[in-house]
Amino acid sequence: MQSNKNENRGTKIVMPPLDAEAIARLIAPNTVYVREVGVDELKGTGVLPVDVSVPATQKFFALHLADGRRVAVMDDRDLAFAAARQHDLEPVSVH
Repeated sequence: MQSNKNENRGTKIVMPPLDAEAIARLIAPNTVYVREVGVDELKGTGVLPVDVSVPATQKFFALHLADGRRVAVMDDRDLAFAAARQHDLEPVSVH
């Protein structure tokens, strides 16, 4: 029996639209982005209480998934990279 290579030519495949999370999983499933954040950005977000006394010069480093969700905050850049790798993630620095 001979197979016809063109038998599916008229078939139209319809794919549902992808949301940001689905796109992030496809493009960079194991990538996390490490970004320096300041004290003011973290206060009142559940990371730092509003009334906590932290020097304005204190640096923090947030790890974000490709869809922008923050998944961790560290007070040391090297620690942020190490934590990502420990969880089988590939950290990338962003500015």
